[in-house]
Amino acid sequence: MKKIVVILLVLSAVVGLAQGPLPVGSVLPVSQVSVHDPVMIKENNTFYLFCTGFGIAVWSSTDLQSWKKEAPVFATAPQWAVDTIPGFKGHIWAPDISFHDGQYYLYYSVSAFGKNTSAIGVATNATLDPSSPNFRWIDHGRVLQSYPGKTNWNAIDPNFVVNDNGVPYLVFGSFWDGLKLVKLTADRLHPAEDLATIPTVASRKTNSSDSNPPAVDNNPADAGGNAIEAPFIFKKGAYFYFFASIDYCCKGVNSTYKVIVGRSKKLEGPYLDKEGKSLRTGGGTVLLQGDKNWHGVGHNGVCAAGGKEYILYHGYDAADNGRSKLLIRELRWDDTGWPMIDANRNSANFHVY
Repeated sequence: MKKIVVILLVLSAVVGLAQGPLPVGSVLPVSQVSVHDPVMIKENNTFYLFCTGFGIAVWSSTDLQSWKKEAPVFATAPQWAVDTIPGFKGHIWAPDISFHDGQYYLYYSVSAFGKNTSAIGVATNATLDPSSPNFRWIDHGRVLQSYPGKTNWNAIDPNFVVNDNGVPYLVFGSFWDGLKLVKLTADRLHPAEDLATIPTVASRKTNSSDSNPPAVDNNPADAGGNAIEAPFIFKKGAYFYFFASIDYCCKGVNSTYKVIVGRSKKLEGPYLDKEGKSLRTGGGTVLLQGDKNWHGVGHNGVCAAGGKEYILYHGYDAADNGRSKLLIRELRWDDTGWPMIDANRNSANFHVY
């Protein structure tokens, strides 16, 4: 899974330990914002970015160019997570932000390193503006949990989505059997179906009945080699578009992360790539991949705002010793309805398009 390298490398890339933690209120150009696993939403005139970090890292911007570091969501580690994950110290992974009926819902991941001793929690807030008197994160605790030897999936990397009938779902997962989809209760806080039978909707295994492939190189044996994670579903027109990241992140200059995409007219799938191959059995059209400027790119989110759609993700900057940076681009669509990004602007000089 994505946290399969030396933990100090991950922490350094995410919070800049090598340069010292940035104080709240610091403002950086987008080209210097170091993140992992970003998601974004707009409230009024401000974009809010949530990403992996201690207490969940938060940034804000009014122009997508200059970003202000905000206080983390949690000042101290949620007690339920401390009680659930051995050795958990508050480093929270891969959040997801959505809005419904006057509340923002922030799903987040807690996990033991290299294992599927993992859980997804959720917190809510009436506003994302820290200056508002109504600003207060309320943690609702565990949504679902995975267990070594019991669940052949990993409860991290959540993304919230609703189907065409307004039924809420959570798509999630990293390595093991692949990416899973679970129906939620109407309040969006609990599973609404048997977790023993939830479907796998995307995997790198070419045969769904195959056992998990073994880990490669020096990656944790428990995680195996089914290198897919970070699902994100975005509805546009008649289709639900399923984005996921394949191969390996968090290895600095040795990262091989890529973003793939498929689509379906039903949220539940099946999701097919441009060639008609199912993401369930190894399909996926590559949308983003590394180049001479970026050593691997991935774990994307999509944000619709102001009549545009933005894709945001992290990449490992070749010009900065493989440090993980925030990248934001306008997402465009071809004549057949597939997402695309202008390859001619794939440069380290462009961070927002």
